Amino acid sequence: MTMRSALGRVRGLGSAHAGTHHWWMQRVSALALIPCTVVLVVVLARLGAGQHADVLTAFRMPWLAVTAMVAVFALFWHLKLGLQVVIEDYVHGRAAELGLQLFNTAFCVVLGLACELALLKLAL
Repeated sequence: MTMRSALGRVRGLGSAHAGTHHWWMQRVSALALIPCTVVLVVVLARLGAGQHADVLTAFRMPWLAVTAMVAVFALFWHLKLGLQVVIEDYVHGRAAELGLQLFNTAFCVVLGLACELALLKLAL
C-alpha cells in the first residue's frame, strides 16, 4: 500500500531525498549564529562609539576575528539556504528558477568573500 497516486507512480515522481540535509544545515547554521552574534554584539556595544584604533585593536584579537569570520560564513550560508527554499517554493518557471538560484549562490558567495576579506584586513 502506497500513498502515491497512480500518475505519480507512472511518472516516477517522488522525493528528491535532499530535504532532510537541507533542513539540518539550516538549523546548524542558525545555531552557529547564536553565540557568534551574542559575542559580536557584546564586543561592539562595549566599543560603543570608539575610535577607529579601538576597533582595530579589538579585531586584531584572534578569538574575535575568528568569531566574526565564523559568523559571516554562517550568516551567508543560512541566507543562501533560506533564499533557496523561497525560490523553490514561489518561482514556477524552470528557467527563472535556475537563474535566480545561480544569482542567489553568486550573490552569497561574493558578498561573503568580501566580508571575509574585510575582516582579514582588519585582523592583519
